[in-house]
Amino acid sequence: MKNKKLQTLTTGHARMTSLAVLAALTPMLGATAAMADSVTHAKFGTLSNGKTVDEYTMTNAHGMVVKFITLGGCITAIEVPDRNGKLGNVVLGYKTLAGYDVDNTFFGGIIGRYANRIAKGTFTLDGKTYHLPINNGVNSLHGGTSGFNLQMWKVETKTVPDGVAAVLTYTSPDGQDGYPGTMKVQVTYTLEDSNALKINYQATTDKPTVINMTSHDYFNLNGNGSGSALGQLVEINADSYTPTDATQIPTGKIDPVAGTPMDFRTLRPIDSRIHDDFKQLIMARGYDHNWVLNKSKPGEMSFAAEAYAPKTGRIMKVYTTEPGVQFYTGNYLNGTVVGSDGKIYRQGAGYTFETQHYPDSPNHPNFPSTVLNPGQTFNSTTIFKFSTD
Repeated sequence: MKNKKLQTLTTGHARMTSLAVLAALTPMLGATAAMADSVTHAKFGTLSNGKTVDEYTMTNAHGMVVKFITLGGCITAIEVPDRNGKLGNVVLGYKTLAGYDVDNTFFGGIIGRYANRIAKGTFTLDGKTYHLPINNGVNSLHGGTSGFNLQMWKVETKTVPDGVAAVLTYTSPDGQDGYPGTMKVQVTYTLEDSNALKINYQATTDKPTVINMTSHDYFNLNGNGSGSALGQLVEINADSYTPTDATQIPTGKIDPVAGTPMDFRTLRPIDSRIHDDFKQLIMARGYDHNWVLNKSKPGEMSFAAEAYAPKTGRIMKVYTTEPGVQFYTGNYLNGTVVGSDGKIYRQGAGYTFETQHYPDSPNHPNFPSTVLNPGQTFNSTTIFKFSTD
């Protein structure tokens, strides 16, 4: 499979109201139209406490669009062209604010303080034991009951040399969901003209604490609401993964993927081995595991994963500074959620690449540390880059 250069879009593909006037006024360049980088925002809805939630729309020079809301920084849409230049939203989400307000799917949200699971909601730091909300069986998941995906974020926008950016900030008070330290968090969404979405996470604390942040986007490169995404092809740059127990907590072992359905070292359909008689898949009802990314040195920006949809020709490559990625195949989408396009999401309607430190790291000294001390700055970057075949 050989990638072609990214395609620009004709004015006929600029379908959003906020872009229609811009497209009409833009001089035609042959069969394509140049567009200006822009960020706009409008009211998305009102919470029960009276707070207004806005939706921001970021657009790059090729017409790629990223939308997010101030509640949880939730990414509500990523619109990219297919091989014919037709724009389509490739992430799952809710149609109205009500879904995000009571969310238990974490669609598109900023996840913290601790992404993924902590066993029995308990960890010990500097000799003190901390207790977190139990919200996933017997464990604590994605920060607890007041995670970052449920908080209101302040937003400032700016232009950058190769696109546009939005800087989201939030201060998590000492003791929130049981975590120690007042934590100041900044997440920057940068939409680049190369059709890449770069997400940078930074955080500081006034007490020793733990942190693990990610973005919980569910992708379907055939388009949101197009049905199962499990026929799409995935590659994960990992020779090993962290197997889990029946509650999806890592056992502490790091096992090789070779010879197992966990081997995605070359592109293959997600569903090619998802139904194998393999204990890890049976317990998780599909893929919901952390892969240990191949790195030449800790913290380097490197290739993590790729997804490809033969039907539309869309390609997404993932790069990250994080040591792991949680690949999840929407195993618990059970037909009770109506998506943003009005269609029902069922199991396998989308998949995630949650770049992260390993689950339950505070309870596994052999895993890379997630401790953040005063005077240090947590800094992590992930890039989702889109193209077509």
